[in-house]
Amino acid sequence: MKLLHLDASILGGYSASRQLSAAVVEQLKKANPGVTVTYRDLVAEPLAHLSGTHVAAMQGAVPEGAEAEIAASQAVLEEFLAADTVVIGAPMYNFGVASQLKAWIDRIAVKGKTFEYDANGARGLAGNKRVIIAVSRGGLYGAGAPAAAFEHMETYLRSVFGFLGVTDLEIIVAEGLNMGPEQREKAIQDALAVAAKLAA
Repeated sequence: MKLLHLDASILGGYSASRQLSAAVVEQLKKANPGVTVTYRDLVAEPLAHLSGTHVAAMQGAVPEGAEAEIAASQAVLEEFLAADTVVIGAPMYNFGVASQLKAWIDRIAVKGKTFEYDANGARGLAGNKRVIIAVSRGGLYGAGAPAAAFEHMETYLRSVFGFLGVTDLEIIVAEGLNMGPEQREKAIQDALAVAAKLAA
C-alpha cells in the first residue's frame, strides 16, 4: 500500500492536526506492515497559489520561466495519483481550509486526471482512494453548535473530494482546542482514540 501524508498546520510542534495525522499514519503502518509513506509538509515547502501560469500549463502551454512551478504541480499530482491512501492534517483557519492546503488541492483537481465532464456532468476519477482527514478547530462547529454555520472547512473538503470521486472518506475531528487546556486535552485524546481504532 502507498500512503501519502500531508500536513498544513503553521503551528509546528503545537499543532493538534499534525499530532493527529501522525497518529493516523502510525496506526495504518501497524495494520499494514508493507506500507510505503510519502510525506509532504505544505508549510515547510509551500506550493504557489493558483496562477494564470498554472492554468496555462494545465491546458498544455509551457510559459517561459514557469518550468519550476509546472514541475512542482506535476510532482504533487503524481503523488496523489500514486497513493492508495491519503492522510491529511487539516487545521481550520478563519472558518475555512488553510491556504497551503487549498494550493495543494488546486494542483490535484485536474480535468482529465482526477475528474472529467461527460454528458451527465462532472465525474470523479479518484474513487479508488481512501482519504483520512485529521481536522482541528479552535471552537465548536459541529452539528447543533451555535457556530455550526461558520464551519466551511470540513464541508468544503467533503465536497471537493466527493467531486474527485472519493467515496472512502473518513474525518477525525478535534475541536474546542482554544477553549481552555482541559478541553484541548480531552478533544485531542478523544480524537487519538478514534485514530487508534482505524481499520487497515
